[in-house]
This record gives sequence, structure tokens and C-alpha cells, in this order.
Amino acid sequence: MTTHTTAQGPARHVDGGLPSAVQLRRLLLNGSLTARALTERCLARITELDPELHAFVTLDREAALAAADAADAVLASARESGAEVPALTGLPTAFKDLVDVAGFPTSFGTAAFPPLLAARDAPLVARLRASGVVLLGKTAVPEFGLSSHSENLIHPPARNPLDPGTSPGGSSGGAAAAVAAGMLPLAPGNDGGGSVRIPAAACGLVGLKPGLGALPEDVLGADGTPVLTDRWGAPRLAVSGPLGRDAADAALLYDGLRCDPARPSATPALDVVQAALEAGDAWRGLRVGVTARSAFEASLHPVLEPEAAAAFERGQGLIAGLGGALEEAEWEVPADYAEAFRAVWTAGLAEAAVPDAAVARMGALARDFRREATARGGDAQRAAAVRLTEIAAGLRRDWGRYDVVLTPAMAQTPRPIGFYTSQDPETDYELQCRYTPYTSSVNVSGLPAIVVPTFWTPSGFSMGVQLIGRAGSEEQLLALAALVGRAAQQNA
Repeated sequence: MTTHTTAQGPARHVDGGLPSAVQLRRLLLNGSLTARALTERCLARITELDPELHAFVTLDREAALAAADAADAVLASARESGAEVPALTGLPTAFKDLVDVAGFPTSFGTAAFPPLLAARDAPLVARLRASGVVLLGKTAVPEFGLSSHSENLIHPPARNPLDPGTSPGGSSGGAAAAVAAGMLPLAPGNDGGGSVRIPAAACGLVGLKPGLGALPEDVLGADGTPVLTDRWGAPRLAVSGPLGRDAADAALLYDGLRCDPARPSATPALDVVQAALEAGDAWRGLRVGVTARSAFEASLHPVLEPEAAAAFERGQGLIAGLGGALEEAEWEVPADYAEAFRAVWTAGLAEAAVPDAAVARMGALARDFRREATARGGDAQRAAAVRLTEIAAGLRRDWGRYDVVLTPAMAQTPRPIGFYTSQDPETDYELQCRYTPYTSSVNVSGLPAIVVPTFWTPSGFSMGVQLIGRAGSEEQLLALAALVGRAAQQNA
């Protein structure tokens, strides 16, 4: 098991010719490719590129190759017997350093506490292992997953393969960088305010945020029953979701994330996507609400930069060409959203008893958030929870008038490494919200959303759009994103 550190380099790296995850799965199933050969290829790519990109914080080559050999035995036996195998058998992946993976340290990206060696897998990790993945290691995150970049005080910053001088986004930035650079075919993330969608947008990937409860493990309480709110009654924000090079790959990983133990080979989301690509008519007749307004507009006044505006305009044109009926979305933009969201977003930092010495080792933003949350008090926290619950209901009501709501993915191109962390904490947070003003409100609503690239800037950055769906529309969103992604490539 090794930890990666090194120096910045100037190169631009995207996918490295690695076939899509769907293609790789087909090759593994028919015996044209072994899981060991694929894993060795990914490990070689990591050796080549990760000294520059810092996507990984921990890697276990021996365990990965042993898992690949075990996958090959399963695949060979299935080819002989005609049996089916779990949907992701033999596909390499990695998990964020915010979740426990048995035998790996979990650092949460913080210097406040020493990393803890996990004794068991987190439930979602266990679910993906059951779907057959080959685990390579753990990927870079910001401290406690709080930020829209992937920089912290204990590891070198994760860098964007499209331009290593810039951030791959966060908090799933290491995962996104690994997929975009061809170090992994696909990777899971989690998304509490945009942490799957932001890195997807920054790195030219497709990222799905499922609706709250779509993956049961995301909402399991200590007693095994679903818990949809935090301890103060505010909407639960974080869910798990897939990152892939295209919508089909994201659909395949989404199928793995909700792997049915009774039918581990089933790929219902991928089947829907492939059927949609064949028919080509999934957008026809859909009512599409279009909006560039954001929940932060009253307080932080985010501005859509020209590159983001171009991607948004192109997305509208592509969807209209696919048969979507576009109209301006009418929705109530809550003036007090930023205040209520921030109170709920930071509340967890006050819940644990943390020694002063550990607090002093936190980064400036986490330390400031904790001080703020600790001083807030129970009455103010409950009031914020009530208000955010009201806002969530309003968003579901207003956005629910449309089959799909279309927004920009991000308001800006990816920012340089250190752009946020060089600021005081308040400016840091405000700049992050101006970069990604469209994502957190979807977490508040509990609805699903997906980000898909639509436009490449002259400097080589990918920019895209976000599609927000109705409750339970994850498969539809994947299908719609697949058509947009194909149209964007065909009309590049």
C-alpha cells in the first residue's frame, strides 16, 4: 500500500485511450480481456500520471491484482457454465477517502485526527464489492468533503487532467481526475452540495446525483430504518452517485451502486440508456423548464461567465433539436436560501466533541465553519432546519411543473489550484458558491440531477449543463443525458 506525492507537471491527460466501461465489460465477459490485464493497465496509468495529478491518496497494488485474478476465475467459470456474473465483475475502481474501506486508512482529508484503519466496509462499499469491482485504492478529497475543490493540508492537491494547473472540483475531485485521465474506467462519489456533479463538470464527465433514498444505504439510520432528515429536522443532503466518461458508463455504475443481491447481473439503468440511444426519441414532447437563476442570486449575485453561458446555450439548442419543448422556468427564488443552507451545511461540524488541539490542526474553512456552528445554538439551528424544509417543498413544487429543469452545470471554468484556499474563509466559501451556484439547491430538494458536457472551450475545458428530474427519474435522466452527450459529440 503506497501513498502518492510529487510535483506539478504541465501535461494535459484525458482518458488515455481506455475504452468505455461498457466496452470493457463486454470484453471481460467474452474473454477478449482479462481483469488482470485491465487492472495492470490502470495501475500503469496511475504510475505514469498520478505523480502529477494526485488523484489517489492510497493504493494497494497487490490486493488489486489478487482481486483481479479472483474476478478472472469467476468470469472463466461463467463462460464455461453459461452462468451470469455480477454487473461490474473485473472493472477497477476506487473510493473517496471519506468512506470506510476494510483494510484502508480513512483520513477524511484532515490533519485534525490521525487516519483510522477501517475494520469493515461502509455499506455502499460492500454493495459495490458484491457487484464485482476490483478495488485499487482511495481517492483525494477536501477536508471533510466540505469544498468544491480537492485540496487539504495532508496530501498534495488533486489536479484536473484537462489542465493540471486547475482544480478537478470537489469533493469527488480525485475520483473524477482518475476517470478523466484513464486511471479508472468509472468511480463512485457522494454528493451533499454538488460533490459528484461539480467534478464531473470540471473534468468533462457525466455525474449523476440520485434522489434522496434512491440508494437505500444513503439514508439508513443506526437501527436500519430510513432517516431522511438530520438531527435538527433539516433535509438530509448527501447521497452517493456515479462518475463515468459518458451516460452509459454512469448508468452501469449506478446499477452497481444499487446491485440487487438476488439479481447481481441486472443492469436496468444501462438497458434504459441503450434503448434510448437506439430509439433517439426520449426528449420528444418533454416540457423543459430553462433557468439560469440560482438560489444564491439574492445574496451572492453569481455571474454566468461566457464559457458557461455558451455551454448552456448549446445545451438548449441540442435539447430543442432532440424534440424537447423549452420554456422559461418559473420558480420562486428564496431570498434567505444562502443563510439557511449554510446553517444546515455546517451543523455537523459542531456535533462531535473535538479537542482544541485537533481543531487547531483543521484548515481555516473547516475551523471557521465549526466555530460558527458551535456558536449558533439549538434554537437557531432548528429554525434553519424548518426554513430549509420549507424551501425544499417550494423547489419540488415549482420544478415539478416540468418534466426536466435545465440549468448551467457551473457558472465558471475550473479555478486554479489555491484559488480558494489562499483566501480568508469567508471569501473562500463565497467564491465556491459563485463557482457552483446551481447544485446545492437540488440536494435540498431531494430530487435527482445529472451533469453532462455540451461544450469545449478553446483552451480545452469542458463545460456542460445540469438536468434536474422529478422524484424517481434517475434512469430517465441517464437516458436524456446520453442523447445530449451523443448530440454534442456529433455536432462538435
